[in-house]
This record gives sequence, structure tokens and C-alpha cells, in this order.
Amino acid sequence: MSADLLALETPLSRPRRGLPGLALLRSTHGLQRVMLLLGVFLVAIFVLVALFAPLLAPYGHAELFGGNLPMTSEHLLGTTVGGYDVLSRIIWGARTAIEVIALAIALSVLIGVPLGLISGYIGGPLDRVLVLVMDALFAFPSLLMAIVVSIVVAGGRSGVVSGIISAAVSITVIFIPQYFRVVRNATVQVKVEPYVEAARVVGAGPTRIMFGHVLSNVSQSIPVLATLNASEAILTLASLGFLGFGIEPTSAAEWGYDLNKAMSGVSSGVWWTGLFPGLAIVAIVTGVTLIGESLNDVLNPLLRTRGGASTADEAEVAELLEGDESGAEPAEAAAVAAPPPDAASSGGEETP
Repeated sequence: MSADLLALETPLSRPRRGLPGLALLRSTHGLQRVMLLLGVFLVAIFVLVALFAPLLAPYGHAELFGGNLPMTSEHLLGTTVGGYDVLSRIIWGARTAIEVIALAIALSVLIGVPLGLISGYIGGPLDRVLVLVMDALFAFPSLLMAIVVSIVVAGGRSGVVSGIISAAVSITVIFIPQYFRVVRNATVQVKVEPYVEAARVVGAGPTRIMFGHVLSNVSQSIPVLATLNASEAILTLASLGFLGFGIEPTSAAEWGYDLNKAMSGVSSGVWWTGLFPGLAIVAIVTGVTLIGESLNDVLNPLLRTRGGASTADEAEVAELLEGDESGAEPAEAAAVAAPPPDAASSGGEETP
């Protein structure tokens, strides 16, 4: 049977669809994979806890009991000085943290990325004005900026919706300049590439070129920046709550607020009210940071060899170095140095 008939009888192969992120996991090696799996495991725990908080929390986030009660069967992690169950506050606080982080990162990407594209592609006075504004925001102290924006947005009200929105917006103002600068700098380099010029020649408009051609080539660093910003968002949210600019404890649970109230009981030997919220903050920040570092190693060509992976060029260089150390010539050098077959068979005699 001919090859054409075989090609006709053989069904067309369809690309296999695996689990989301499986290709990313396969591209990691050694320490990269360990960091990625550990980070995903920690973040997945907090996401599941946030989703199923009503089922996992033994009590409500604002349910009152005796203050500073020790760890018992009724209160596994004790109670706070205000009479809240520590375990319940940690579980409900995970939901607050996930909601604020997701909203802040989404707003930052939706605002910062388009502004960076427009500024880098169009240039001119618009670019200079946007760069000046973003540099001014970037130079302003981030925590102070978050406090001011939180006060302005909340307007003295710190309910569930207003508190989460004010915290997310205050964090968004900090992150927008970061996305703007990364996307703008990449756009300035990409807009002079030949495929962009070809798109202009065929009549594509600026909007189609920016979002259809340029964006796909400058967005590689956005996932890495988003994961690293997520850990910073957690710390900023905890700082706002610790300083008293977060969400009211009767509206939603917040780890920074619990840490602030736990300081009064440290001198009295009440350590559980501050230890467990602090461990929750450390755990989720560690998980998100590990994911961000792993993505950076995979997506950054300069760091892809970390964790045991090696490129073909590095393998060739290593083979040449091993050949020099052992005193043996590499295969290519030996082939060049060897005499031609005709000369070897003729005994090395020269023709007149």
C-alpha cells in the first residue's frame, strides 16, 4: 500500500488536551519543579479554605466569646482579646485576602497594560505625560499611597463591599506603574520589528496592531509580575489592617487587624492570638512568591538553566571541555585532522 493511501486511511491526529499548567510543569526541572509544586500546594490550600469558609469555620467571623480563652476542644486555636475565635478569623480572613488580591491584580492589569501599550506605541507628548505621571506615582511611598487612597475611596465607611473595594483600589494604584513601565518598555522595542511594519503595510490600524500583534509579544512577563505583586498585595492589605485603615472586624475578618489587637496580650503570655494569623500571612506569601520565582525561571531565557536543565549549546561546550581535559580531540577536530582516504591508501606518495 502506498504512502498516499496510508495517509488517507489514517485519521488526522488531534492535539491532546492535558490539564491546565501541565506543560508548564513539564518545562521545569529540579529545584524549579519543587518550588512550583510547593507554591501551588500552599496557594491551593488557601483558595480552597476561602471557597469553603462557611463549611470549614466553626463559628462566624464576628461571633463573640470570652476574651483570650486558651486552646480547647471548643476553640482549637483559642480566642482573641476581643472574644473572636482565632481559627474562624483565620479561615474567614483567607476569603478576604483572596478577594482583595484577585480584584487588585485584575484592576492593575486592565489599567496598566493598555496604558503601557498606548504610551509605548504612540509615543510623543502622550508618552511623556504618562511616563511623568507613572514615575511620580512610583516614587511616592507605596504604603502611604495606599493609606491615602483607602481613606478617599472608603469615605469613612469600612463595610464588606466598601472595605474590600477600597483596599483593592489602594493596592491597584501602587501596581499600575509597574505594569505600565514593563509593557511600555517592551512595546518600544517591539514596535520597530518587521512584522509590525508588515502589518502597517497591509493596512492594519493602530488598535489592531497594538492588541493583536504587539500585546502577544510583550505579555510574557505579566504573569510573573502578577504573582509577585500578589504577595506584595497580601502584605499591603495586612499593613492597612494593622494600622487601622482596613476592614471593620464586624464586617469581615482581616489578619492585619487581628495582629494589631494581639499585641496587647503578648506581655501577658497570650501568644496564640498573634502567632496563627502571622503564620497564615507567611504561608500564603511564601506560596505566591515560590510560584512567581518558578514562573520567572521558566519564562526568562536567562534563567531557564536553573534547576538542572541545559541547552544544546551548553551540552556541546561541555563536551568540548571534557575532550580538552581528557587530552582527546573532539570528534569534529579529529575528522578535520585525519588525512583523506585517498592519501592514506596511496601511502602518502605525492604525484609528480
